Amino acid sequence: MTLEGLSAAELARELGLPGVHVYDEVGSTMDVGAALGDQAAAAGTLIIADAQTAGRGRSGRRWSSPAGHGLWLTLLERPNSAAALPVLPLRVGLRAARVLERWTEAPVQLKWPNDLLVAGRKLAGVLTEARWRDQRLEWVAIGVGINMKPPADVPDAAHLTSTSRREVLAELVPVLRAAASARGALSAPELAQYAVRDVARGKRCRAPADGVVEGIGEGGELLVQTESGLQRYVSGSLELQSPLAFDL
Repeated sequence: MTLEGLSAAELARELGLPGVHVYDEVGSTMDVGAALGDQAAAAGTLIIADAQTAGRGRSGRRWSSPAGHGLWLTLLERPNSAAALPVLPLRVGLRAARVLERWTEAPVQLKWPNDLLVAGRKLAGVLTEARWRDQRLEWVAIGVGINMKPPADVPDAAHLTSTSRREVLAELVPVLRAAASARGALSAPELAQYAVRDVARGKRCRAPADGVVEGIGEGGELLVQTESGLQRYVSGSLELQSPLAFDL
């Protein structure tokens, strides 16, 4: 398959990547990425599908990804350090938001831990998975799904305008690679930038606890002020007491 007239080899050259795999349809680009990772594919290998029949988000949730409606991709990387893995989805979301905002009608906001929103409606999601061998990080797969058109089953979802998948890839791939190579916890500038985009900060939530969202910590944990004090959550889902549009 080609993507907007370019073959996989041409895309690899244009994006400066060691390899690109383009499919008409797969179950999930994350599954393809995992298989390629186990087959010693090079860091920077990119998988793109026009459609996914079993696209997934966090906790096994389904991600609607019909043909011609979005950019569904997985980037395979092989970081030298695992220390930054807990913050990788947040780091990817933050950097992707700055890129995608070029083609949205309102600022791109972030919802812990992996959603990108426009006016309270879901634009994109991030999913990361890692494989370990003998206590050593072997590879990490970074999955990103971006709506280019609203899916038929989510007609009010946010989407990009006046662009192409090829144009988005040219801007997005470098920031994904940079996020994967960044080391350590979130920096003070990253935390400040996230706070500006944080859709939940200052709002009441009912999960993972009843309280008020205070933002995120340097380790990527969600901070919630509860009756018993400030609590930190490293996993789970964030549910606000006043749902956003895509939560309805």
